Amino acid sequence: MVATRAIIAGVLVFAALAMVAVRLARLQVHDHEHFSVLSRDNRVKVQPVPPARGLIYDAKGVVLADNHPSFSLEITIEKVVDLDATIAALAAIIRVDDKDRERFARMKRQRVRFQGVPLRLNLTPEEVARFSLDSYRFPGVEVHAELLRTYPHGELTAHVLGYVGRINEQEMERIDTSDYAGTNFIGKGGVEKAHESLLHGHVGYQQVEVNARGRVLRTLEGKPPVPGRDLHLFLDIEVQRAATRALGDRRGAVVAVDPRTGGVLALVSQPSFDPNPFVEGIAQKDYHALLYSPDKPLYNRAVRGQYPPGSTVKPFVGLAGLVTEVTNARKATYCPGYYRLPGQSHRYRCWRRGGHGSVTLEPALVQSCDVYFYDLAHAIGIERLKPFLGAFGFGARTGIDVAGEMSGLVPSKEWKEQVRKQIWYPGETLIVGIGQGAFLATPLQLAVATASLASRGHFFQPRVARSAKLPGASAAEDLPVVSHQIDVADPHRWDQIIHAMTQVVEGARGTAKGIRSQDYRIAGKTGTAQVFTLGQNQSYNAARIDERMRDHALFIAFAPVDDPRIAVAVIVENGGHGGSTAAPVARLVMDAYLGGSSPMTDSGSVDGD
Repeated sequence: MVATRAIIAGVLVFAALAMVAVRLARLQVHDHEHFSVLSRDNRVKVQPVPPARGLIYDAKGVVLADNHPSFSLEITIEKVVDLDATIAALAAIIRVDDKDRERFARMKRQRVRFQGVPLRLNLTPEEVARFSLDSYRFPGVEVHAELLRTYPHGELTAHVLGYVGRINEQEMERIDTSDYAGTNFIGKGGVEKAHESLLHGHVGYQQVEVNARGRVLRTLEGKPPVPGRDLHLFLDIEVQRAATRALGDRRGAVVAVDPRTGGVLALVSQPSFDPNPFVEGIAQKDYHALLYSPDKPLYNRAVRGQYPPGSTVKPFVGLAGLVTEVTNARKATYCPGYYRLPGQSHRYRCWRRGGHGSVTLEPALVQSCDVYFYDLAHAIGIERLKPFLGAFGFGARTGIDVAGEMSGLVPSKEWKEQVRKQIWYPGETLIVGIGQGAFLATPLQLAVATASLASRGHFFQPRVARSAKLPGASAAEDLPVVSHQIDVADPHRWDQIIHAMTQVVEGARGTAKGIRSQDYRIAGKTGTAQVFTLGQNQSYNAARIDERMRDHALFIAFAPVDDPRIAVAVIVENGGHGGSTAAPVARLVMDAYLGGSSPMTDSGSVDGD
């Protein structure tokens, strides 16, 4: 019996040893490569190295968007056994509020488990030191250093530059996640969004050896990131500042363009906002205050605001009349204060109730006679007027490198049939001829059209960014320029319109005579855009209506007349007359760029636009 039991025990021990031997052979021989890789993966990790975002400079080298170092507390989910307990323990060391927890929960859904998720942003040096003392207690939790965007000029450049913010779920679906590994930010508007591909750069990586707690012991190898390119703009921050000051606390927009290049010298929308809080995540209360403000500070009026252009469109309608040869400089139209279509009794009123008498093209532009342009638009017809205005950029996006641009609208028969399911009436052509009704344009479109007029038909796609340069590179690369020539068979037609616009400022009866400069010559056109339509027998009295229902004031101009270097479009919401409200703003902007110093006269503008 003892021998039998010994034999059985020996067989069992031998069988167990055989099984162990077989298992060892399988692990060491057959599965060696598999477990070797697993072992290496536990010891060696590949970490993304985010690129530094490119800086943004104005035309004279002033920094408009910079980067500054910041420290955040990040948790790698796969390395944490009890996430809730870890966060609770961290909260006992450093401040972690409800907003931090909400952001962490949201970003955790966007990241894979091996990527760090920020729990606290912008740690103070004291908080970094406090965590460092207890860091051994928190495997999978690290202080992460990164560069955060900062905008030194704050509200002054918010609408043109936009801002960067944390990548959201919608953006995560459309971006190359491998190129944004380790990166939390992306351009959210303005130049930052339009030139994201240049500013972002390309992510690098490094292989690091880690211990059992995930701490980095040493770097084995890696590929350095490619930093984003620095952008140099056409924008002049001093002109931008002058435009902002000129608008003051009024709602409106100013756009200034160089007619020689299409470069945007200033792009202002008022009121504005400080973009810096948006970088790390603005408090919900502060965001709602901006979002629901009646003054709409988040709304970029310069590229998204669509307004009836009013009488600022009259130079282009006048040029259309000359080009189509339905009128000439000597042909007169009689203005009794109203206009009637043949066979109709409805009166289309002129701003001057007593009328302008017999006027030709130049005095009609100088005095902004509505009747002259009613008649001219009727003679041209909407079929010819719409494409002619379209050649100057009306009714379509200009393609500016600022995100969010709207297209405006030049109405037509086809548009009305498709959108409103109605027929086009001849009276609507008249309304287009004075820039009212369904006709809409952005301040940017007005500035670009004015620049094209100043350059005698050389249309440039407007650009804010002039060139891009890799940090440390010797030369910058100019960004592409898109342009075309507006065909006008007789070049003398340009001179006729420009001379008339010059008289708007220099003439004794000009509607903007109050901004005449002794330092340089200005060509311009005033305009007034109705906020609501008056009935046939109603009269407009600004003093009796709500301030936000008053007419918008507009002005377009360029200077110097003989060698244009700047074209400006101004709109002051509910500002009344363009000559008295918007024109002085344009003059101050041109002074800032051209160096003018002569004071504006006290005579102001004449009645009307």
